[in-house]
Amino acid sequence: MFSPARLRAEWFGNVRADLLSGLVVALALIPEAIAFSIIAGVDPKVGLYASFSIAVITAIAGGRPAMISAATGAMAVVMVSLVKEHGLPYLFAATILTGVIQMLAGAARLGRVMRFVSRSVLTGFVNALAILIFMAQLPELIGVPWLTYPMLALGLAIIYLLPRLTTAVPSPLVCIIVLTALAWALGLELRTVGDMGALPDSLPAFLLPDVPLTLETLRIILPYSATLAAVGLLESLMTAAVVDQMTDTTSQRNRECVGQGLANFATGFLGGMAGCAMIGQSVINVRSGGRTRLSTLVAGVVLLFLILVLGDLVRRIPMAALVAVMIMVSIGTFDWASLRTLLTHPRSSSVVMLATVATVLATHDLARGVLVGVLLSGIFFAGKVRRMFAVESHLSEDGRERRYSVRGQVFFASAEDFCAAFDTREDVERVVIDVTHAHLWDITGIHALDRVVLALRGRGVAVEVTGLNEASAAMVERLGRHDKPGAALAAGH
Repeated sequence: MFSPARLRAEWFGNVRADLLSGLVVALALIPEAIAFSIIAGVDPKVGLYASFSIAVITAIAGGRPAMISAATGAMAVVMVSLVKEHGLPYLFAATILTGVIQMLAGAARLGRVMRFVSRSVLTGFVNALAILIFMAQLPELIGVPWLTYPMLALGLAIIYLLPRLTTAVPSPLVCIIVLTALAWALGLELRTVGDMGALPDSLPAFLLPDVPLTLETLRIILPYSATLAAVGLLESLMTAAVVDQMTDTTSQRNRECVGQGLANFATGFLGGMAGCAMIGQSVINVRSGGRTRLSTLVAGVVLLFLILVLGDLVRRIPMAALVAVMIMVSIGTFDWASLRTLLTHPRSSSVVMLATVATVLATHDLARGVLVGVLLSGIFFAGKVRRMFAVESHLSEDGRERRYSVRGQVFFASAEDFCAAFDTREDVERVVIDVTHAHLWDITGIHALDRVVLALRGRGVAVEVTGLNEASAAMVERLGRHDKPGAALAAGH
């Protein structure tokens, strides 16, 4: 429930810093939005309108204050073939459907999937993004006028040295202002924001995508929308986790899913492309002092104001200034401590982190990187649990009864060890399998128990299974074969 106190905290608890950080983010969003539009094969205004719309709506409806959402490269890559093969109207329709899918995901509380993302995967995600952010700046550093390099050095000096003198104004904002003024006053021939593409000169207008409302249209856009929804939610939830860590606060993951969906749904009607959270701009926002929803709202509103009212001035901003800001983001985003702990952390954790980074860099697909990391984490976890499994056996004094005591988890990874622990050819009259300190998790574990019991009974040995807990007994009753009529099964002893 919302209360006046919470409303003030989420919106007006950090006004001055939020206004300034939002301005910095707005300036940094412009070349990014234009670049992502070019990647998707659409007019720059499609990305700029999307960045405005998504930032404003997620500021209100999202679940992570101070996180910046807009048009992104991860989403743009998915759109390329759709735009090329079917045209811009189908992109708008796919964006609307993406929003619907994301809202349904939020309603289904799929934000909980973040519980299955390990710390190693999150570290790999962050490091890979930091490297990608730096690599994205390389086109602005290769084959450019030589003056770009001293201007870049000056920008970095301002960003890192100014905070030692004062933190009253975000140093990235001062960097952009000083370098723009210097380039304009001296008439320096540098690559500018205006060279990235044309800026729109009118407000976004409400429109219905010009596509036929047929099942054929749905067949075309659904695969793209499903992919966009998955990539968008994954990147948004991962970015929210990073901002949580940076600000030592928590986010509302399911609300964030709904907020992202609502933003994309509305953006499709405003002539924009689908988007999601941006870790680079989110880091800029937080490091510039942004903490509340106001910073995100300001970023979106100021973005539109800059391109419509101050477009002539924005076009003169040298790319060197924005590259300096993004390099700062790259350096600040990378988890440098993870390099020092590669040899001290468990080997499995280091492998998961490095595999996540390698996959993202190889595919430029954050979703695939996280998926590989999560799968490896699951495999390593299963291996660790398997090693905690043990079976002890004791033969009675008269040599007629063998008692096996099972400890640990019986599931697909430990089922083979379970079967190997029993001597089904031993010459005894009776075998007791005590699973009081064990748990049977899946059909593979049940099958392993069946295999041992039936093998023993096939040789005329009386077998009794004791100590099944309630959950294991229920699975045995439903899936097992050895407990059917004629078999001795005692549960709960």
